[in-house]
Amino acid sequence: MANGQWYPPEWPDRIRALAAGTLTPVTPRRAATVMLLKDTGSGPVVHLLRRRASMAFAGGAYAYPGGGVDPRDDDRDIGWAGPPRAWWADRLGVDGAAAQAIVCAAVRETYEEAGVLLAGPDPRSVVGDTTGADWEADRAALVARDLSFAEFLDRRGLVLRSDLLGAWARWITPEFEPRRYDTWFFVAALPEGQRTRNASTEADRAVWIRPADAVGGYDRGELLMMPPTVATLRRLVPYATAAEALADAPGRDLTPVLARARLVDGEIVLSWPGHDEFTRHVPTTTETGGVPA
Repeated sequence: MANGQWYPPEWPDRIRALAAGTLTPVTPRRAATVMLLKDTGSGPVVHLLRRRASMAFAGGAYAYPGGGVDPRDDDRDIGWAGPPRAWWADRLGVDGAAAQAIVCAAVRETYEEAGVLLAGPDPRSVVGDTTGADWEADRAALVARDLSFAEFLDRRGLVLRSDLLGAWARWITPEFEPRRYDTWFFVAALPEGQRTRNASTEADRAVWIRPADAVGGYDRGELLMMPPTVATLRRLVPYATAAEALADAPGRDLTPVLARARLVDGEIVLSWPGHDEFTRHVPTTTETGGVPA
Protein backbone atom coordinates (compact mmCIF):
# COMPACT_ATOMS: atom_id res chain seq x y z
CA MET A 1 0.00 0.00 0.00
CA ALA A 2 1.55 3.28 -1.10
CA ASN A 3 -0.24 5.19 1.64
CA GLY A 4 -3.09 4.77 4.10
CA GLN A 5 -5.91 6.12 1.94
CA TRP A 6 -9.20 4.43 2.84
CA TYR A 7 -10.52 2.86 -0.34
CA PRO A 8 -13.32 0.28 0.08
CA PRO A 9 -13.20 -2.68 -2.34
CA GLU A 10 -16.81 -2.04 -3.43
CA TRP A 11 -16.09 1.48 -4.67
CA PRO A 12 -15.07 0.56 -8.26
CA ASP A 13 -18.35 -1.24 -8.90
CA ARG A 14 -20.33 1.60 -7.38
CA ILE A 15 -18.41 4.18 -9.41
CA ARG A 16 -19.12 2.24 -12.59
CA ALA A 17 -22.81 2.02 -11.67
CA LEU A 18 -22.94 5.77 -11.06
CA ALA A 19 -21.26 6.47 -14.39
CA ALA A 20 -23.72 4.11 -16.13
CA GLY A 21 -26.69 5.82 -14.53
CA THR A 22 -27.84 2.71 -12.64
CA LEU A 23 -27.02 4.06 -9.18
CA THR A 24 -29.05 6.87 -7.62
CA PRO A 25 -27.09 8.98 -5.11
CA VAL A 26 -28.57 9.21 -1.63
CA THR A 27 -29.03 12.62 -0.02
CA PRO A 28 -26.14 13.39 2.33
CA ARG A 29 -26.91 13.85 6.01
CA ARG A 30 -25.54 16.96 7.72
CA ALA A 31 -22.73 16.25 10.16
CA ALA A 32 -19.98 17.94 12.12
CA THR A 33 -16.56 16.89 13.38
CA VAL A 34 -14.01 18.63 15.60
CA MET A 35 -10.23 18.72 15.32
CA LEU A 36 -9.45 19.03 19.03
CA LEU A 37 -6.00 20.50 19.67
CA LYS A 38 -3.77 20.58 22.76
CA ASP A 39 -0.51 22.53 23.07
CA THR A 40 2.70 20.74 24.04
CA GLY A 41 6.35 21.73 24.22
CA SER A 42 6.85 20.48 20.67
CA GLY A 43 3.75 22.09 19.21
CA PRO A 44 0.07 21.19 19.17
CA VAL A 45 -1.22 17.64 19.09
CA VAL A 46 -4.60 16.58 17.70
CA HIS A 47 -7.05 14.05 19.11
CA LEU A 48 -7.86 11.12 16.79
CA LEU A 49 -10.09 8.08 17.22
CA ARG A 50 -9.55 4.79 15.38
CA ARG A 51 -12.87 3.44 14.16
CA ARG A 52 -13.49 -0.21 14.94
CA ALA A 53 -12.66 -2.55 12.06
CA SER A 54 -16.21 -3.91 12.27
CA MET A 55 -17.74 -0.52 11.39
CA ALA A 56 -19.55 -0.50 8.04
CA PHE A 57 -18.26 2.98 7.22
CA ALA A 58 -14.50 3.65 7.35
CA GLY A 59 -13.72 0.68 9.61
CA GLY A 60 -10.14 0.83 10.90
CA ALA A 61 -9.64 4.44 9.82
CA TYR A 62 -8.49 7.25 12.09
CA ALA A 63 -10.89 10.18 12.35
CA TYR A 64 -11.89 13.08 14.59
CA PRO A 65 -14.78 12.98 17.07
CA GLY A 66 -17.99 13.79 15.22
CA GLY A 67 -21.25 12.58 13.82
CA GLY A 68 -24.59 13.42 12.29
CA VAL A 69 -26.92 16.23 13.28
CA ASP A 70 -29.67 15.28 15.73
CA PRO A 71 -33.09 16.63 14.61
CA ARG A 72 -33.30 18.37 18.01
CA ASP A 73 -29.99 20.21 17.56
CA ASP A 74 -31.85 23.21 16.11
CA ASP A 75 -33.91 23.67 19.29
CA ARG A 76 -34.25 27.44 19.65
CA ASP A 77 -34.24 27.15 23.45
CA ILE A 78 -30.62 26.06 23.54
CA GLY A 79 -28.28 28.09 25.74
CA TRP A 80 -25.94 29.94 23.39
CA ALA A 81 -22.83 32.15 23.71
CA GLY A 82 -20.41 33.52 21.15
CA PRO A 83 -21.14 34.69 17.60
CA PRO A 84 -24.91 34.78 16.97
CA ARG A 85 -26.68 32.24 14.81
CA ALA A 86 -26.88 34.73 11.91
CA TRP A 87 -23.07 35.02 11.91
CA TRP A 88 -22.70 31.24 11.84
CA ALA A 89 -25.33 30.97 9.10
CA ASP A 90 -23.26 33.30 6.91
CA ARG A 91 -20.03 31.49 7.75
CA LEU A 92 -21.37 27.99 7.12
CA GLY A 93 -23.49 28.89 4.09
CA VAL A 94 -26.80 27.70 5.54
CA ASP A 95 -29.84 29.20 7.25
CA GLY A 96 -29.94 30.05 10.95
CA ALA A 97 -31.62 26.87 12.13
CA ALA A 98 -29.20 24.68 10.19
CA ALA A 99 -26.22 26.70 11.45
CA GLN A 100 -27.27 26.16 15.06
CA ALA A 101 -27.81 22.45 14.43
CA ILE A 102 -24.36 22.03 12.87
CA VAL A 103 -22.54 23.94 15.63
CA CYS A 104 -24.57 22.11 18.27
CA ALA A 105 -23.73 18.76 16.68
CA ALA A 106 -20.02 19.62 16.76
CA VAL A 107 -20.12 20.37 20.49
CA ARG A 108 -22.46 17.51 21.36
CA GLU A 109 -20.53 14.86 19.42
CA THR A 110 -17.23 15.98 20.92
CA TYR A 111 -18.70 15.46 24.36
CA GLU A 112 -20.32 12.13 23.43
CA GLU A 113 -17.19 10.65 21.84
CA ALA A 114 -14.29 12.33 23.65
CA GLY A 115 -15.79 13.50 26.96
CA VAL A 116 -14.84 17.13 26.20
CA LEU A 117 -17.51 19.81 26.62
CA LEU A 118 -17.25 23.23 24.95
CA ALA A 119 -19.76 24.89 27.25
CA GLY A 120 -19.78 26.91 30.46
CA PRO A 121 -22.00 28.49 33.09
CA ASP A 122 -21.67 31.87 31.37
CA PRO A 123 -20.26 33.29 28.10
CA ARG A 124 -16.80 33.81 29.61
CA SER A 125 -16.09 30.49 31.32
CA VAL A 126 -15.85 26.78 30.51
CA VAL A 127 -16.67 23.79 32.69
CA GLY A 128 -13.71 22.03 34.26
CA ASP A 129 -13.58 18.31 34.99
CA THR A 130 -16.45 16.47 33.24
CA THR A 131 -15.73 13.04 34.70
CA GLY A 132 -17.82 11.30 37.35
CA ALA A 133 -20.92 9.14 37.51
CA ASP A 134 -23.39 12.02 37.13
CA TRP A 135 -21.66 13.38 34.04
CA GLU A 136 -21.41 9.90 32.54
CA ALA A 137 -25.13 9.32 33.10
CA ASP A 138 -25.95 12.47 31.17
CA ARG A 139 -23.48 11.61 28.41
CA ALA A 140 -25.00 8.14 28.03
CA ALA A 141 -28.48 9.68 27.85
CA LEU A 142 -27.29 11.98 25.05
CA VAL A 143 -25.82 9.06 23.13
CA ALA A 144 -29.06 7.10 23.50
CA ARG A 145 -31.02 10.21 22.40
CA ASP A 146 -33.01 10.01 25.64
CA LEU A 147 -31.85 13.57 26.34
CA SER A 148 -31.52 16.42 23.85
CA PHE A 149 -28.48 18.66 24.01
CA ALA A 150 -30.71 21.64 24.85
CA GLU A 151 -32.16 19.70 27.79
CA PHE A 152 -28.68 18.67 28.90
CA LEU A 153 -27.40 22.25 28.89
CA ASP A 154 -30.50 23.51 30.69
CA ARG A 155 -30.22 20.79 33.34
CA ARG A 156 -26.61 21.76 33.95
CA GLY A 157 -27.18 25.52 33.77
CA LEU A 158 -24.74 25.81 30.85
CA VAL A 159 -24.47 27.71 27.57
CA LEU A 160 -22.86 26.39 24.40
CA ARG A 161 -19.61 28.31 23.72
CA SER A 162 -19.72 28.70 19.95
CA ASP A 163 -16.78 31.11 20.17
CA LEU A 164 -14.53 28.19 21.11
CA LEU A 165 -15.02 26.70 17.62
CA GLY A 166 -13.50 27.71 14.32
CA ALA A 167 -15.00 26.47 11.05
CA TRP A 168 -12.18 24.89 9.04
CA ALA A 169 -13.46 22.89 6.04
CA ARG A 170 -16.46 21.21 4.47
CA TRP A 171 -16.43 17.83 2.72
CA ILE A 172 -19.31 15.89 1.19
CA THR A 173 -19.16 12.10 0.90
CA PRO A 174 -18.92 10.98 -2.77
CA GLU A 175 -22.19 10.36 -4.64
CA PHE A 176 -21.43 6.65 -5.06
CA GLU A 177 -21.22 5.99 -1.29
CA PRO A 178 -24.31 4.40 0.32
CA ARG A 179 -23.68 6.38 3.53
CA ARG A 180 -23.26 10.04 2.72
CA TYR A 181 -22.49 13.01 4.95
CA ASP A 182 -22.23 16.73 4.35
CA THR A 183 -19.64 17.40 7.03
CA TRP A 184 -18.35 20.65 8.47
CA PHE A 185 -14.91 20.40 10.10
CA PHE A 186 -14.18 22.62 13.11
CA VAL A 187 -11.05 23.32 15.11
CA ALA A 188 -11.05 23.82 18.89
CA ALA A 189 -8.59 23.84 21.79
CA LEU A 190 -8.91 21.43 24.73
CA PRO A 191 -10.39 23.50 27.59
CA GLU A 192 -8.24 23.88 30.68
CA GLY A 193 -9.06 21.29 33.33
CA GLN A 194 -10.70 18.86 30.92
CA ARG A 195 -9.20 15.68 29.54
CA THR A 196 -10.15 13.39 26.70
CA ARG A 197 -11.12 9.75 26.87
CA ASN A 198 -12.38 7.26 24.35
CA ALA A 199 -16.07 7.34 25.18
CA SER A 200 -17.18 6.17 21.74
CA THR A 201 -18.53 2.68 21.14
CA GLU A 202 -17.46 3.13 17.50
CA ALA A 203 -13.73 3.47 18.27
CA ASP A 204 -11.20 1.06 19.73
CA ARG A 205 -8.36 3.52 20.23
CA ALA A 206 -7.86 7.22 20.99
CA VAL A 207 -4.56 9.07 20.54
CA TRP A 208 -3.04 12.52 20.83
CA ILE A 209 -0.59 12.94 17.97
CA ARG A 210 1.26 15.73 16.21
CA PRO A 211 -0.38 16.46 12.84
CA ALA A 212 2.97 15.97 11.10
CA ASP A 213 3.39 12.54 12.71
CA ALA A 214 -0.14 11.52 11.76
CA VAL A 215 0.45 12.60 8.17
CA GLY A 216 3.78 10.76 8.14
CA GLY A 217 2.07 7.59 9.36
CA TYR A 218 -0.50 7.93 6.59
CA ASP A 219 2.16 8.55 3.93
CA ARG A 220 4.01 5.39 5.01
CA GLY A 221 0.81 3.33 4.89
CA GLU A 222 0.81 2.79 8.66
CA LEU A 223 -2.33 4.80 9.50
CA LEU A 224 -5.56 4.36 7.56
CA MET A 225 -7.49 7.59 6.92
CA MET A 226 -10.17 9.06 4.72
CA PRO A 227 -9.21 11.93 2.37
CA PRO A 228 -10.84 14.68 4.48
CA THR A 229 -8.88 13.62 7.57
CA VAL A 230 -5.56 13.62 5.73
CA ALA A 231 -6.26 16.92 3.97
CA THR A 232 -7.21 18.75 7.17
CA LEU A 233 -4.25 17.27 9.06
CA ARG A 234 -1.88 18.57 6.40
CA ARG A 235 -3.35 22.06 6.86
CA LEU A 236 -2.69 21.88 10.62
CA VAL A 237 1.01 21.03 10.32
CA PRO A 238 2.38 24.63 10.05
CA TYR A 239 0.76 25.92 13.26
CA ALA A 240 2.87 26.32 16.39
CA THR A 241 -0.08 26.63 18.78
CA ALA A 242 -3.77 25.80 18.93
CA ALA A 243 -4.52 29.54 19.24
CA GLU A 244 -2.81 30.21 15.90
CA ALA A 245 -4.99 27.65 14.16
CA LEU A 246 -8.14 29.08 15.76
CA ALA A 247 -7.13 32.60 14.75
CA ASP A 248 -6.83 31.51 11.11
CA ALA A 249 -10.13 29.63 11.04
CA PRO A 250 -12.35 32.60 9.99
CA GLY A 251 -10.36 32.92 6.77
CA ARG A 252 -10.56 29.25 5.79
CA ASP A 253 -12.38 28.40 2.57
CA LEU A 254 -15.56 26.42 3.24
CA THR A 255 -16.35 25.62 -0.38
CA PRO A 256 -17.62 22.01 -0.25
CA VAL A 257 -15.20 19.35 -1.51
CA LEU A 258 -17.06 16.62 -3.39
CA ALA A 259 -15.36 13.76 -5.22
CA ARG A 260 -16.00 13.52 -8.94
CA ALA A 261 -15.99 10.41 -11.13
CA ARG A 262 -15.58 11.05 -14.88
CA LEU A 263 -14.74 8.95 -17.96
CA VAL A 264 -11.31 9.74 -19.44
CA ASP A 265 -9.72 7.67 -22.23
CA GLY A 266 -11.59 4.51 -21.40
CA GLU A 267 -11.22 4.63 -17.63
CA ILE A 268 -13.04 6.30 -14.78
CA VAL A 269 -10.98 8.93 -12.98
CA LEU A 270 -11.99 9.56 -9.36
CA SER A 271 -10.77 12.90 -8.06
CA TRP A 272 -11.31 15.36 -5.24
CA PRO A 273 -11.14 18.96 -6.58
CA GLY A 274 -8.13 20.77 -5.16
CA HIS A 275 -6.65 17.58 -3.71
CA ASP A 276 -4.76 15.77 -6.47
CA GLU A 277 -3.09 13.32 -4.08
CA PHE A 278 -6.35 11.38 -3.75
CA THR A 279 -6.94 10.82 -7.49
CA ARG A 280 -7.74 7.21 -8.45
CA HIS A 281 -8.08 5.51 -11.85
CA VAL A 282 -10.82 2.88 -12.09
CA PRO A 283 -11.19 0.49 -15.09
CA THR A 284 -14.51 0.91 -16.89
CA THR A 285 -15.12 -2.86 -16.77
CA THR A 286 -14.25 -5.52 -14.21
CA GLU A 287 -12.59 -7.60 -16.95
CA THR A 288 -9.41 -5.49 -16.85
CA GLY A 289 -8.83 -6.41 -13.23
CA GLY A 290 -6.11 -4.90 -11.16
CA VAL A 291 -6.10 -2.50 -8.25
CA PRO A 292 -7.08 1.16 -8.84
CA ALA A 293 -4.02 3.39 -9.06
